[in-house]
Amino acid sequence: MGFALSDMTLTSSAFEFGGAIPRRHTGEGEDVSPPLAWTGVPAEAGSLIVACHDPDAPLVSPEGTYGYVHWVLYNIPASVGALPEAAGGYTGGTNNFGNTGYGGPMPPNGHGVHYYYFLLLALRGEEPFEAGLTLWELLRQAEPRLIGMNRLVGTYERS
Repeated sequence: MGFALSDMTLTSSAFEFGGAIPRRHTGEGEDVSPPLAWTGVPAEAGSLIVACHDPDAPLVSPEGTYGYVHWVLYNIPASVGALPEAAGGYTGGTNNFGNTGYGGPMPPNGHGVHYYYFLLLALRGEEPFEAGLTLWELLRQAEPRLIGMNRLVGTYERS
């Protein structure tokens, strides 16, 4: 499954691309999702996926997945252009904390800086996906409908 970046943009008023994610949006803070906004969604898109993945986390599964998934949110209508801070609603997928909400960055003590990839994917069609899917299950199902993708990368180092 290969994904190429598209012309969509994903931004946050909480941090810049490559910048530090504020403590408020981490497991050491209030642990609320950052506000996100996007533009450039393809006209033929019907729905969106937002996720947050830490590829630097020391976790490899028997299925061959890697890193730590902090957030999976999907069945977002393509007409939506932003998520507020502490976003709810839509359909939650299962993260590596074992729940369906946002769980902010909190790398192991002494592990250094981790890079967090907030992903935005645009899909053809509006057919909903069932609740509770992991990021990897969702990507396998969504791949045939994928028409656009981009990311916002933030950093965090545990204090």
